[in-house]
Amino acid sequence: MKIKNSRADVVFLSVIYFIILVILIITLYPLLYALSASFSDPMAIVDGSISVYPVGFNLTSYKVVLTNPDIVSGYLNAILYTVLGTLINLVMTTLGAYPLSRNDFMGRNVLTIFFSITMFFSGGMVPTYLVYRKLGLYNNLWVMILPGAVSVWNMILMRTYFQNSIPKELSEAASIDGCSETGALLKIILPLSKPILAVLVMYYGVGHWNAYFNAMIYLNDRWRFPLQLIIREILLKDNMTGMSGMDSGVTVGQMLLSEGIKYAVIVVASVPMLILYPFLQKYFAKGVIVGAIKG
Repeated sequence: MKIKNSRADVVFLSVIYFIILVILIITLYPLLYALSASFSDPMAIVDGSISVYPVGFNLTSYKVVLTNPDIVSGYLNAILYTVLGTLINLVMTTLGAYPLSRNDFMGRNVLTIFFSITMFFSGGMVPTYLVYRKLGLYNNLWVMILPGAVSVWNMILMRTYFQNSIPKELSEAASIDGCSETGALLKIILPLSKPILAVLVMYYGVGHWNAYFNAMIYLNDRWRFPLQLIIREILLKDNMTGMSGMDSGVTVGQMLLSEGIKYAVIVVASVPMLILYPFLQKYFAKGVIVGAIKG
């Protein structure tokens, strides 16, 4: 039997739903506008006549974007950096979090403090640059992957998840049956840790996909640039010359086309993360909540 809400409950829920609706509109409108503009006539973009529906539907901007060599190479580089970087992140984070979650691991509190200090202090940009050059990472694809191999915050989340969500009796039973620590981690702990793994895949994946600063500082070869650095050039420097076929004699049509290209690039760059999120969403809330509880 359904319990009838009181008048105060109805008012409270109405206010909550209204706030959620406002936040949804504020969040969703820019995305819909960018998608609509990417499929619209460039003249409509300049006129400001676009809302959430395309005006003068055309695919010219996407044809230019998807045939541009810088965009294609940047896309492939971004996929490589994201996949390889996320895989290394998960391995290194797990190898750090699992020992720290074990009560029988001596010195784990000291190590946790040591790791936590790195969250608040760093050597600075110039010393970091010199270290990367000495290590041979300058103008090397590994500079986009190895320096951020472990996030201390994510390692603490995973450690807390291991402590609070994985019964210690499972590890003890595996040890009694002759299972090694590595075997227990691979065959028992990780299969039960899908929520926190999904959360970390999302965190690390989005971080790698959106990364451009290290590429801007440490990469010289243009063919190594990730997609986000190419997009930065397009949006901030208005670098459309090579993409829309412009030369010194720029026509009005080419200038208008550059406006559509900007939005098409944004949409193309957002697609992978929009595809990834629905598959991880069912684990996301549980992993964040359980992993964030202090044990």
